[in-house]
Amino acid sequence: MDNSVKARTETVLSVKMWPPSKSTRLMLVDRMTNNLTTPSIFTRKYGLLTQQEAEEDAKRIEDLAFAAANKHFQNEPDGDGTSAVQIYAKESSKLMLEAIKQGPKEDSLFDLSGGRRAFIDEAEALELLRPLADDPTNSCTKIRFTNRSFGSDAAKVAVSVLSSIKHQLTEVDLSDFVAGRPEAEALQVMNMFSSALEGSKLRLLDLSDNALGEKGIRAFASLIKSQRDLEELYLMNDGISQDAARAVRDLLPCTAKIRVLQFHNNMTGDEGAVAIAEIVKNCPSLEDFRCSSTRIGSEGGVALAEALESCSRLKKLDLRDNMFGVEGGIALAQTLSVLTELTEIYMSYLNLEDEGTEALSEALVNSAPSLRVLELAGNDITVKSTGKLAACIASKQCLSKLNLSENELKDEGTILIAKALDEGHDQLTEVDLSTNMMRRAGARALAQTVLKKHTFKLFNINGNFISEEGVDEVNDMFKDSPEKLGLLDDNDPDGEDFEDEDEEAEEEEDSELEAKLGGLKIKQEEE
Repeated sequence: MDNSVKARTETVLSVKMWPPSKSTRLMLVDRMTNNLTTPSIFTRKYGLLTQQEAEEDAKRIEDLAFAAANKHFQNEPDGDGTSAVQIYAKESSKLMLEAIKQGPKEDSLFDLSGGRRAFIDEAEALELLRPLADDPTNSCTKIRFTNRSFGSDAAKVAVSVLSSIKHQLTEVDLSDFVAGRPEAEALQVMNMFSSALEGSKLRLLDLSDNALGEKGIRAFASLIKSQRDLEELYLMNDGISQDAARAVRDLLPCTAKIRVLQFHNNMTGDEGAVAIAEIVKNCPSLEDFRCSSTRIGSEGGVALAEALESCSRLKKLDLRDNMFGVEGGIALAQTLSVLTELTEIYMSYLNLEDEGTEALSEALVNSAPSLRVLELAGNDITVKSTGKLAACIASKQCLSKLNLSENELKDEGTILIAKALDEGHDQLTEVDLSTNMMRRAGARALAQTVLKKHTFKLFNINGNFISEEGVDEVNDMFKDSPEKLGLLDDNDPDGEDFEDEDEEAEEEEDSELEAKLGGLKIKQEEE
């Protein structure tokens, strides 16, 4: 090939860097939308945008960035497109930060939750809702009536106002809004609000803290059945029994857009979990699922685990304080292997034991590479499964919070965890290994590890069997940053039968244990 042909070929190939394909542009919009709706240091300061606001901003930002980059490319006809791509990325980043700093449009929120928690009568309802009733041009899109208890007379005032603005509402928070009312009156009020809001196009509906039960769920039937665009649904602390769970399943007309679904602190049980699993299975957009403290056993746990396999976008999973057992843990392990986008996992107090913990650990080694939070407290985990758990932890370099409290890791298991955290883990902020039967050697090894992390904030090893000398040693290690060390007042140096062991013998044993485990390599498969 002569030089002229070669030059022309290279020019043609380089030009293909710009413009980006349609799929690339859409992918950027999707990524920016996710960034604008994901909690971060910026969103904590300026506020988190809604999905709709984020999507609108992301499309606008991409159009502007593309236009700027394309203009640059057209002014450099001999360029290879590299600088245009750089401008495209730089403009997108700059405009996205500006959008975050502008924050959500909170002026559209009408909030009654800030006052005293009390019953409100008709006169007070008239006064509280006057700003909405007297302004025919109001732009309210969100209402929050939590913390106020509406009786039937006050409800008449509220529903009159809500009926007139329901078509502009996108978020409705009716949590804890009938507290202390007799059942008959509470159900009447629920029916009234449901009818008033029927036909609204909500993205968020919160009915938590209302002791709904099946009767309460069905009192909201007309509202629930009219919702086809829900993105967030909260039914926490609502007495959701198996019958109530079935009612939710039967009434929800469409779950395709649901991103957040929370059922915390109910009495759902296994049969109710099966009904919830049927909902979850049809939530392909689900990102945040909470079903903690719901009295679910292994049968319901397996059903939920299988349903969650359909939720490939899941980022946060909270199943704490249930009775899944080993069988449920193994089912969850199979599911976790396909949930690659998980960033937070809360599986404390599930009775996983060593077998369930090993299964979960093996599954996570090759999944969820961006995992930030891992909680496995109170699962009867011993050193038997700590090798595989340590391998899992070692693979999670984005980990910021680790909670393994109320297990039985002892010194050997604790040192394995310390070894797993030793290299990398530059984002680590919290470690909790309280109540784990550890003594001085484990406490020292773990303290040495966390003190290397510049981001570290809180170290909790209370409730263990650390000697008084060991406590003094740990306190001395944290003398330059005492705020990072949790309390040690519940530590019991006599928690195990070491009364006949003098301090010199204990130190010798500790040193031997640390030396034995110091060179241990964390592997995915224990030999």
